[in-house]
Amino acid sequence: MHTLGRYDRVDLPDLGLSNIHAKIDTGAYSSSLHCQQAYVENGKLHFVLLDEEHPEFTGMPFIFDEFDQRDIRNSFGEVERRFIIQTTIRIFDEDILTTFSLSNRGSLKFPVLIGRKILRHRFLIDVSKKNQSYREKRRQERVYRNS
Repeated sequence: MHTLGRYDRVDLPDLGLSNIHAKIDTGAYSSSLHCQQAYVENGKLHFVLLDEEHPEFTGMPFIFDEFDQRDIRNSFGEVERRFIIQTTIRIFDEDILTTFSLSNRGSLKFPVLIGRKILRHRFLIDVSKKNQSYREKRRQERVYRNS
């Protein structure tokens, strides 16, 4: 079983995002992605991830046919109605199909929050560490380049 620290860099291959900063949050049940605007048109969810201030911002619009809406309690204890999508996250070279809520995390340091639903039975958490998956990925890239 791999160990994660308090934050890491992850890939969201279906969304075209690599090495994106993610906070590991054992206090949160579900995971979320930073999204400033999302709307439903003709039964389809339209959204753009991140915001113009973010270095990985592409402005690429996404359209999902399958999505849900759910009431989720935020870190301040307030209930928010959020869109829920299913996509793949890559951590330690493992692809995990999971759900993310779309929320405005613009005022927060990390555009991705990873909750217990992904972590359970997959990873140990050591808050004294950071970027464990990203370091392993970089190490493997160096080994591959040198072989």
